[in-house]
Amino acid sequence: MSEQVTSPSEGPEAIRFEFTGHRPDDAVRDLAGIYGAGSEVVGRWVAHPSDGAFDHRYTAVGDAEVTIRRAQLHGVLQGVVPAGGDYVVLWIGAGAVETEQRTLPHDVPLLLPPDQEFAFRTADHDLRIVHLDRAFVRRVAGSHGDAALRFDAHGEPDPESARRWQGALTALARALRVGGTESVAWQGAKVAAAEVFLDVFPPLLDDLPAVLGQPRNARLRAAVEYVHDHASEPVTISDLSAASGLSVRSVQESFRRVFDVSPLTYLRQVRLDRVRAELLDADPQARAVGDVARRWGFAHLGRFSAAYAERFGEYPKETLRRSVG
Repeated sequence: MSEQVTSPSEGPEAIRFEFTGHRPDDAVRDLAGIYGAGSEVVGRWVAHPSDGAFDHRYTAVGDAEVTIRRAQLHGVLQGVVPAGGDYVVLWIGAGAVETEQRTLPHDVPLLLPPDQEFAFRTADHDLRIVHLDRAFVRRVAGSHGDAALRFDAHGEPDPESARRWQGALTALARALRVGGTESVAWQGAKVAAAEVFLDVFPPLLDDLPAVLGQPRNARLRAAVEYVHDHASEPVTISDLSAASGLSVRSVQESFRRVFDVSPLTYLRQVRLDRVRAELLDADPQARAVGDVARRWGFAHLGRFSAAYAERFGEYPKETLRRSVG
């Protein structure tokens, strides 16, 4: 039976938990829950023994802004992780971890895709994991000004970057041992880890219009940043209202006033821009236009293709063919 162990609170934001178990069904329930897999996704998670035995252990310690974690599994696990949530950096110490695109290398920090759903399969793994809250990373990255943060999850850091990331993890663990999550040492180690994260995985920046820097547009800017941060997810005007503190009607009026389009048209433009960026960087032999379009929220490929051609003056297949040039 799976067991969760929670420590006494070390502060209002302290996090400490552990899941252990010896049954595949418990592993699916525990691990899918940690990574936000709702009922429609958890059915795509499967676990089974690899050699007759099975067990899993998952621990986490930190606070709501940064947690350091370890995941150990004797067996096989596969599933689908939804988009959104924390930025998650993985370090594979043992075992095999595969995504749809590749087998992930050992002993190097890897950023899991933060803005799109992805499937994985893993066997007999031992993983070191760091979760970084998006809002916290944004605050640390304040020098990026009017840019919404996006990241390329396909790159592999060089050995020097790997050493720096390991150093950040060591400092985080030491700060927890010495003073816990309320200590000055922990607060400093968190900021340092986020700074290393931003150096190891440099953000891809969406330049937001300068008009959003005007005080009168502060709430609209919050809505626009929400669009850029959640472009691959279902986004409603109610979501933008909640993110900005504006009424639904004010959200609509503000987008019309500043951009002369509706909020959902603006969202579609951002998604089209993301599709184009991915197609220009894609291998035509390994990537299909339909897969990229669906990942960015375009379910009807005919309408998508027409909208793409209207925005960029060429069809998406032409863009994909040009990516090898």
